[in-house]
Amino acid sequence: MTPKIRSPYAIAAFACIGGILFGFDIASMSAILVTENYKVYFHGDSAVNPSLKPGQEGWLISEGPNATLQGGITAAMPGGSLIGALSAGALADRFGRRAALFIACCFWLVGSILSCAAQNIGMLVVGRFINGICVGIASATVPFYLAELSPSHIRGRVVSAQQWAITWGIMVFYYISLGCSYAADQDGRNTITWRLPWGLQMIPAIFIMGMLPLLPESPRYLAKNARYQDALDVLALVHANGDASDPKVLAEFELIKENMQLESGEGTGYLDLFRGRQLYRTHLVFFTQVWSQLTGMNVMMYYIGYVFQMAGISDTESNTKSSSIQYAINVVMTVPALIYLDRWGRRPTLLIGAALMGACMLINGIILATCGGPVDRSLAINADLPDTVSWRLPAGGASGRAMIAFTYLFVASYAPTWGPVSWVYPSEVPVQRLRAKSGSISAAGNWMFNFALSYFVPPAFRNLRAMGAYFLFFAFNVMMFIHVFLAFPETKGKTLEEIAAIFESNVPAWRSSQVLNDVHRADDLAQAVARGDLTVDAGKAPNAGPQTPESPGSEKKELA
Repeated sequence: MTPKIRSPYAIAAFACIGGILFGFDIASMSAILVTENYKVYFHGDSAVNPSLKPGQEGWLISEGPNATLQGGITAAMPGGSLIGALSAGALADRFGRRAALFIACCFWLVGSILSCAAQNIGMLVVGRFINGICVGIASATVPFYLAELSPSHIRGRVVSAQQWAITWGIMVFYYISLGCSYAADQDGRNTITWRLPWGLQMIPAIFIMGMLPLLPESPRYLAKNARYQDALDVLALVHANGDASDPKVLAEFELIKENMQLESGEGTGYLDLFRGRQLYRTHLVFFTQVWSQLTGMNVMMYYIGYVFQMAGISDTESNTKSSSIQYAINVVMTVPALIYLDRWGRRPTLLIGAALMGACMLINGIILATCGGPVDRSLAINADLPDTVSWRLPAGGASGRAMIAFTYLFVASYAPTWGPVSWVYPSEVPVQRLRAKSGSISAAGNWMFNFALSYFVPPAFRNLRAMGAYFLFFAFNVMMFIHVFLAFPETKGKTLEEIAAIFESNVPAWRSSQVLNDVHRADDLAQAVARGDLTVDAGKAPNAGPQTPESPGSEKKELA
């Protein structure tokens, strides 16, 4: 048998390379779309500024793809991700969580080759679409794979590693692209500035394909397929350093078996997500990702170059360097969630994040509305601005610096709140028999709105004069604050099976923490094992294990 990695943190580190691919694909546009080489190659219509010498900044002028076309190029990745996310649940249930990740990496390699070798916009769009299929599968699979493996008291921290990996992927790829931009030639036609970064992005996929055999399979997937001894072995490996007699390991294994019995005979198809009480859970996992997109964060990720052009930064080098700061902020500010999310809880984190991000969006909208004006394209400084930038603050002014500051504050608010929780929460809420398919629906919500925003934002910046788009995202943040307060129960610190009790309690979401504190099923079982009152047999069917003497029948009702 191949040796398996046993530390949940090490497992997260390798599995979350899928998040790095996600980050690579986000940054693959934001760093490159403002460069002259990209604009010349994928547009073709360029002109020379006669007042400048060849090679000087601004000598060659190309607007690049127009707003609609650039929106389509950018949206190809989330479009493919939507397809990948919808297929992820079936792949993960049929072949296993690790196999789904391997399939995703195969798509990534093909898409990266096509993007790197792109001869025209059509080939680039196809490559990004195939890359997106990989990201969709990985973004749906990794969070619930980690949730199914992790001990309950560190589950938030472990699953949050997905978001941290995304932020690292964004930052690393952005700086790779920034470095390659210095290889630009005088006529703007040196394609290495974008071909090399899109080729290098294959490396992480090759690495994770080699590491997958060392990662353990999900114990809940194994139990679902009647491989109970294997499931117990994995729980012991990850939770107790291989000690299969550990009371907490045996208690969680017993909970998994009980849960399998309770769910036996119930539907496991996609339609079952929308039936009865499951509809409420499905709406939670879906809207967690939808609201994460509607915060406006991906505007900062995909189109930060346009945002800083609106703030008055004209030259490409200054724009690129200023943009890169937000990626470093994103990485650093995700760390507090890794450390404290299991202490903070999910609800407070989401509520505080929505309030802070809404304030930043409102302030930037006001700055643009009161201090900005239409772009005068007769001025030389505005000659090479894309048509997406139709409203702009004065170059070098205090208003532009204020807008940049609140853009950074927005990123610093998203990174420790909605960024990680949007992956953690949907992995905790579903019942086990539908967890993989719920992961698909959740990630599909992410990519559905990611696709819409990728395509919508450039025309919105042009037609709504930018501040209208900021006010719209402010409204979305207000709505998500209200929705979370009224509908999202707390889930921290309990096993995936214990979380079911919260949804059976019929207690309002804002009082769910009280119910959470009264759920001790896993602890009760662990104590029964330690006393010798409960014997757990991995070889028996899920309903064959003895019940604890304290409450012979109540446990099954609680876990329904």
